[in-house]
Amino acid sequence: MSRGGSTLLPVLVVTLAIILLWYAGAAALNLAWERSVAQRAGTSPSLIAMLGNTMNQERPVLPAPHQVLHEIAETTIHKKITSKRSLVYHAGITLSSSLLGFALGTLLGILLAVAIVYNQALNKSLLPWIIASQTIPILAIAPMIIVVLNAVGVQGLLPKAFISMYLSFFPVAVGMVKGLNSPESSYLDLMRTYNASRIQTFFKLRLPTSLPYLFTSMKVAVAISLVGAIVAELPTGAVAGLGARLLAGSYYGQTVQIWSALVVASVLAALLVVLIGWLGDWVNRRMGLLRE
Repeated sequence: MSRGGSTLLPVLVVTLAIILLWYAGAAALNLAWERSVAQRAGTSPSLIAMLGNTMNQERPVLPAPHQVLHEIAETTIHKKITSKRSLVYHAGITLSSSLLGFALGTLLGILLAVAIVYNQALNKSLLPWIIASQTIPILAIAPMIIVVLNAVGVQGLLPKAFISMYLSFFPVAVGMVKGLNSPESSYLDLMRTYNASRIQTFFKLRLPTSLPYLFTSMKVAVAISLVGAIVAELPTGAVAGLGARLLAGSYYGQTVQIWSALVVASVLAALLVVLIGWLGDWVNRRMGLLRE
């Protein structure tokens, strides 16, 4: 079996299991409402009839998968991209801030990693602070970042991008530190034997060997940057973006809308991770670090 086929089958099995568990959870959580409706109406419908009704409630506790898919189809295929009810429109706004934050976070992570590897004082002093920064809940720090940036006149896309950057720089920095330190000591000794400078050693040895670590960490960073962009939209009361759809759904009890936005966000994150993975494989193959 090919590599793609061997990967696709487990993914399909897990997806099917999730869908079955989802239907079971929707039936269990929505059944209480159906029983309440039957008691108030003075009727005694069968369990099968009530279970069928749990799959089509207007405001279910947990919407069924087909309800979410129908909502996604209605808000993507049947709506203009420029419509404020289009999930494509909202996903595009969230994606723009997420990608900007991811780019800034990747650049910051690489610069910090280089500084840590080449400076022992920074290695001992800066790295613990980088790790400690990730212990602060993003929901607590996001409003503070937005308030401070608004106070200095920074509004719009940048505040959300900064929050995405805050989350995404960490895996890149840690991964690059590991990657830049990955060359064996014999290779470093060989570069010294050839009287290579630190810059030559960096570009000809450390950087190429760090690329697999970089792209692995970038796959984590690009997914978490999307989370940061969504979280950044929550405290601002944004009117556009996937976070805004989550807020609107929670205000009006539209659980189907909430879950459709969550599913679109997860699919978008998965596509970004796959794209980074393909880019990493292409670069590593061109560098001779990955076999055909």
